[in-house]
Amino acid sequence: MPFDEHEFDYDYFVIGAGSGGVRSARIAAQNGAKVAIAEGRFFGGTCVNVGCVPKKLLSYGSHFADDFFDAKGFGWDFEKEPTFDWATLIANKNKEIERLNGIYLTLLNNSSVDIYHGYARFIDEHTVEIDGKKVTAQYFLIAVGGKPFIPDHKGAKDHAITSDDIFYLKELPKKLVVVGGGYIAVEFASIMNGFGVDVTLLYRGEMFLRGFDEDIRKRLKTIMENRGIDLRFNSDVSEVTTKDDQKIITLLSGDKIMADQILYATGRVPMTETLGLKEANVNIDNGGNIVVDDHFKTSNDRIFAVGDVINRVPLTPVAIQEGHFLADYLFKDNDFSMDYDTIATAVFTTPSIGTVGMSEEKASRDHIHLDIYESEFRPMKYTLSGRQEKTYMKLIVCGQTDRVLGCHMIGPDAPEIIQMAGIALTMKATKADFDKTMALHPCAAEEFVTMRTVSRSVKS
Repeated sequence: MPFDEHEFDYDYFVIGAGSGGVRSARIAAQNGAKVAIAEGRFFGGTCVNVGCVPKKLLSYGSHFADDFFDAKGFGWDFEKEPTFDWATLIANKNKEIERLNGIYLTLLNNSSVDIYHGYARFIDEHTVEIDGKKVTAQYFLIAVGGKPFIPDHKGAKDHAITSDDIFYLKELPKKLVVVGGGYIAVEFASIMNGFGVDVTLLYRGEMFLRGFDEDIRKRLKTIMENRGIDLRFNSDVSEVTTKDDQKIITLLSGDKIMADQILYATGRVPMTETLGLKEANVNIDNGGNIVVDDHFKTSNDRIFAVGDVINRVPLTPVAIQEGHFLADYLFKDNDFSMDYDTIATAVFTTPSIGTVGMSEEKASRDHIHLDIYESEFRPMKYTLSGRQEKTYMKLIVCGQTDRVLGCHMIGPDAPEIIQMAGIALTMKATKADFDKTMALHPCAAEEFVTMRTVSRSVKS
C-alpha cells in the first residue's frame, strides 16, 4: 500500500508489544517504514509473562513427580523422598521472564523501532496519546491482546484469582478449586495436581474442552480422575465467600467447597475498553472484539488489528503470522491469505494433548464418509515403572479422497509429535502418504504411520 504524502510522526504505530505486535513492528521497520510501539505493562505480552511460557515452565516442574515415580522401575533409588519448594520455582521463573522481556526490547531496538512506555489511547483517527504526549501515524496496529474474565458470580471478583495471578502466588495452596472448562482450566488443574495440591475442577457444562475431539476429551477425563482430581460437571457457582483463612465456593445446587485458593479460568476478553476506539471510528462486536476484514483492516481504513483482540484463533503463533503478513502487506505490497484450517494445538495437561485438523464431530458434519484409525497402548517407559496410563492416537480420514482430515493424540510428548503432523496436514497428505512413510522404531510417533486397520467408519 502506498505511503501517504501527509506529514506524520510515524508510518506505523503499534499499540501493544506482545508477540503479534512486536513481530509486525519489526517486519514493518525492515521493510523501510518508520515505526513506533507503545506498551504500558510488559514486553512479550500474555504469552511471555502470564501465559504459555511460564505455564510451560510450571508444567515441566509438575512432571517431576511422575519422573521420580517412574525412575524407581529403572533402578534409581532415593535415600529420602524428593521435596518441592514453590518459592524457588517462582523465583527462577521470574528470572527467565525478565530475560525474555529484555530480548523483546533488544529485538525492537535492533530494528530501529521507537519505544513508548505507556498506554496509548486514540484521540482521533490519526493520533494517539501516551502519558500526555500526542503521536500521529499513517497506519496503526492494535495488538493489545486480552485479559482474564471473571463472570458476575457474587464475591468472585473479590475473593478469587485468575491465571494472571497464579504465577505470582507466594505460597502453594493445599486445596485449590478451579472454575472453568477450557484449556487453561484443565492445564492448571493438572499442573497443581502434579505439585501435590488437592484439586477440584468445576465446569458448568457436561464435558470440558469443548471443540476438541470427543475421544480425547473422554480419555483426559478418565486420566484426571485417576490422578485424583475431583471433576464436577454441570456445576455452576452461586457465590464466593471467605471465612478465617479459607475461601468458600457455593454452587447453585447448594453444595459448598472450602479451599485455600479459587482460580477462575473462565475465558478471556479483549482489552479494548480504554483504547478510545469510538474516537478512532473503530467498530467492535458485542464481546468487545475489534471487527476486521480478511486483511485485518478495521472500520477505519488506517487502523488494523491482529491477535486475541479480533477473536479468531487466540494463539501466539497465529498472532505472530497475522502481524508479519500485515506488515508485508502494508509496507512491501505483498498480498496474503491466512489459513486457519490446519493449526496444530497443544493442551499441557498431564499427559499432554496434541491435535491438528478436524475433530471427528466436525469432520462428520462436513464429509459423507469417514474412516477412523485408532491406537491405544501403554508407553514403553511405563512397562518398567508400572504406570498403567495409556497413550491414545487417532487419525480421521476422508473415505472419498483418502485425505487425512484430523490427527489427535493424548500422551507423553504429544505436542512435539503433533507439530510434525501439522506439516503433513497442511500439505494435504493422504492416508496412503502416511502408510508409505517409514516408521522410526521404537517411538510413540511411529503409530501414526503404522495404523493400517480401520477401527470404524462413519457415514452420514
